[in-house]
Amino acid sequence: MTPDSSPSSVDDPLFESGHRIFANKDLLKIGHVPEADRIVGRDEEISKLAKRLNGAVHGYSPENVMIYGKTGTGKSLVSKHVCQRAQNAAQDDVEIGTAYIDCAEDNTETQAISSLAAKLNDESSTGITVPYTGLSTSKYYKLLWKTLDAQFDSVIIILDEIDLMNDDSMLMKLSRAEEAGKIDCSVGVIAISNKIQYVDNVNERVKSSFQHKELFFKPYDANQLREIMFNREDAFQDGILSEDVIPLSAAFAAQEHGDARKAIDILRHAGEVAYETGAEQVTEEHVRQAQQHAEKDRFRELVNGAPTQAKAALLALTELSVNSNDDAFLTSRVYDQYERICNHLDMDILSVRRFRDILKEQAFLGVVEIEKINKGSAGGIHLQNRLIEDPQVVRETILEDSRMQDWSRE
Repeated sequence: MTPDSSPSSVDDPLFESGHRIFANKDLLKIGHVPEADRIVGRDEEISKLAKRLNGAVHGYSPENVMIYGKTGTGKSLVSKHVCQRAQNAAQDDVEIGTAYIDCAEDNTETQAISSLAAKLNDESSTGITVPYTGLSTSKYYKLLWKTLDAQFDSVIIILDEIDLMNDDSMLMKLSRAEEAGKIDCSVGVIAISNKIQYVDNVNERVKSSFQHKELFFKPYDANQLREIMFNREDAFQDGILSEDVIPLSAAFAAQEHGDARKAIDILRHAGEVAYETGAEQVTEEHVRQAQQHAEKDRFRELVNGAPTQAKAALLALTELSVNSNDDAFLTSRVYDQYERICNHLDMDILSVRRFRDILKEQAFLGVVEIEKINKGSAGGIHLQNRLIEDPQVVRETILEDSRMQDWSRE
């Protein structure tokens, strides 16, 4: 081929000219933000969040918002959607900046602030260069303040899975920046967490500075999940989905606390299984295979991001489940096993009260089921704990953590 010639399309039997199963797979990506008419069952939450951020549209301070809800309830999706609409609705030449930070990935203050500064900076207009590494935390803050003032009147920052940050000082610095005279630009923070007790554990000074409003996202029901997936049906080629695929995918996700992320995961995996096996259509059997695969992926994501103490608590319940004919255990018995694990691994042992809180958090995330048992006037009320997940899968996943591996040699 000469330098001036352009490559032409060549039919190669190694590659397909079009995908047999998918038409637009991007519609099934977890981070995909769909058009407004594809967002199901979240009109009230969108409206409430928009009211909190309304100040940004007019160039003054948006409110700080704390959003709670289980995985797959639309927290990140709605936050990104409302931020996009706020940018589009900005009044009288108001410039709004928005940035999304995944705190599971950027889980230190320095990482998060450097990512924020880099994402919000347009070097061609500011003349500011933001290196991803190599500077101190304070220098990254100074670059961030310069970047914001050079470009924006208001900024909305989404901190997803904020509970995975290793400290909460960033919340205070962001929420106090304007008041402290660091910037002229207004800053609002949307903090997102799966843990309803997150703010209870935040430093009092941070709480006082953050002064947030709370918004809770309920799980989707089966009808909403079906509608969500029918709105993504055009991710597939026409006629490729058998009629029972979407209802079954929705039913599986509804069983697991209304997780839309899981429903979309199952649908995508089902398509991939059908493609890899050379099937002409995506069927119920492909959905069942995909559900098993998605379940393991979901659990690994939950456990891998959990603190070490939460893993020890889960491991205690897992060991009892694996080595007993019972499947449910009183908290006192689980705590005894937890103490043995901590002693073996040379870990600090939490109080019984804090241990109960960890089990409640795992119940909120859908890993553990907790049931109250009434033993009468003499015995009182006790809590009984049961793993929702397969104990062998739980054990295998927890022991992937290098800190926990020594327990496998017990």
